[in-house]
Amino acid sequence: MNIFLKNPMALSGLIIILTILILALIAPIIAPYDPNFIDINSILFPPSIDHLMGTDGLGRDVFSRMLYGAQISLLVGFVAVGIATLIGVILGSLAGFYRGWVDSLIMRFVDIMLSIPTFFLILAVIAFLSPSIWNIMIVIGLTSWMGVTRLVRAEFFSLRQREYVLAAETMGSSHSSIIIKHLLPNSLTPIIVSSVLGIASAVLVESGLSFLGLGVQAPTASWGNILTDGKEYIQFAWWLSLFPGLAILITVLGYNLLGEGLRDVLDPKNKD
Repeated sequence: MNIFLKNPMALSGLIIILTILILALIAPIIAPYDPNFIDINSILFPPSIDHLMGTDGLGRDVFSRMLYGAQISLLVGFVAVGIATLIGVILGSLAGFYRGWVDSLIMRFVDIMLSIPTFFLILAVIAFLSPSIWNIMIVIGLTSWMGVTRLVRAEFFSLRQREYVLAAETMGSSHSSIIIKHLLPNSLTPIIVSSVLGIASAVLVESGLSFLGLGVQAPTASWGNILTDGKEYIQFAWWLSLFPGLAILITVLGYNLLGEGLRDVLDPKNKD
């Protein structure tokens, strides 16, 4: 804990992420307006006391939509990374533990997936599906597990011949018991770091898809589709592009700082 508090990257990232998470959770309480309320008398108002981040082309309060958009972005990040981590841990564990033809088969599949540009693969899949938030989370998760697989496989390779693993095998422990009780707990550091960094990537992908009109659909607010609305008025309604852009930047920065900080903190070489 002391190492974490002394690490400025980890601490800064944690503060940023907790702030955004709290704002997203209390959005229904602190949002001054309904995010989907259309007010034709308040179209494209600049930031003011009544509308802290201005209004959009339909008179909707941008601050309220930003708060609710944080819920969508964080939800997509957590669920998509959860799916990717689950798949990656299962496949990486099998490859690293059994090796041989199991490892070769899984890693060749990983190589095939890595040879395909992930964002274009997501675009291709979304094009055949209805663009909903659940489809986006599932598709991002199903196309983002390769890095976790390789990390877990590498950890299992280094741990497979440790004395406590060999002792467990000698005592007749089942393969699943060895994996769950001995190997996975000692492989958590790269999994945690990869998951935290993966949330940043998922937020970026969701924002990009929503910006292109293939992500979260109106009237549901997300940072990406707020940016899309802003591109039509960018010459005179700067706030529609500035605030969601900053939100995405700060969120991604926060997760990257937290991930890099956790890597330093959880590294055994940095412990007293």
